[in-house]
Amino acid sequence: MNTELDPVIHERSRLLILSYIASNEKKNIAFNELKAALSLTAGNLSIQLKTLEKNGYVTITKKFSGNKPLTEVSMTAQGIQALKEHLTAIESLLKSLR
Repeated sequence: MNTELDPVIHERSRLLILSYIASNEKKNIAFNELKAALSLTAGNLSIQLKTLEKNGYVTITKKFSGNKPLTEVSMTAQGIQALKEHLTAIESLLKSLR
């Protein structure tokens, strides 16, 4: 039984970010969409995304849409696998408590 929780993912904001991206039909999620959907400040979201990017869980792409800057976030294969393993660990932990 694997009950080892990933400390990077387990932090509330980062778990919300990864869960939102994983459950969304779009592959790339705009920074402002994440900010609004998760009720995070721009500063907090930025810090959490940098941590996820540093650990290889997301890719951050900056580009322009017309004349406006657009920051998009997508999960990497490593991020998808890490989230699955983390959720499996949570399920195992919950089962052991029953």
